Amino acid sequence: MDESRAGGAGRCVLFDVDGTLIDALANQRLVWRTWAERYGLDPDEVYRVALRTRPLETFAQVAPGRDPRACLAALHELEDEDVRTGVYTAFDGASELLDALRPGSWALVTSNYEHRVRGRFARTGLPVPEVVVDAAAVEEGKPSPVPYLLAAERLGVQPKDCLVVEDAPSGVRSGLRAGMTVWGVNTPAPVDGVHRHFGTLREAAADILAFASAAESAGVD
Repeated sequence: MDESRAGGAGRCVLFDVDGTLIDALANQRLVWRTWAERYGLDPDEVYRVALRTRPLETFAQVAPGRDPRACLAALHELEDEDVRTGVYTAFDGASELLDALRPGSWALVTSNYEHRVRGRFARTGLPVPEVVVDAAAVEEGKPSPVPYLLAAERLGVQPKDCLVVEDAPSGVRSGLRAGMTVWGVNTPAPVDGVHRHFGTLREAAADILAFASAAESAGVD
């Protein structure tokens, strides 16, 4: 199938991964802590920056004097090992929600790399869609609109017909800048800018399915 025309018509749902579909917070914190300690950096400060930027951008801020390729290689080593040994859990309702969506009507948009996403999904039993936009697919990561716009292009839909499901401020800004409807999940309070907020993914599932099944474009809630 031509990936750029996978969806073709109707509405589509674009999911962030970590924090939205998979609970990987403890694993992420451990990986970044181990990486920071290797370089003699403050793990808490490194993790704070890493939460809102892609790895190369994180290195530029927290370790500007280091070779970014060496930094990335060290991080990749730790993350690949974590995929094999870490403990991952799908958020409640994630499996049923993804199974219920029409094939070609949804995508993953992640700041991670596709092979790690596939490894985590395999371990949690989640299905992988035809379209995965990862860190290697774009020149600019979230909060740039580029990742979400690329996902819409690959699904063959207009941005106005896309629902972004996110948990992080950078991802929310990315979806908003792409001109999409953005719903927040898995946070105790709404992230600034979201059109709707749900405390859990499970609470949002019915409304996500309703959005995806709507035949006509509608205004933002």
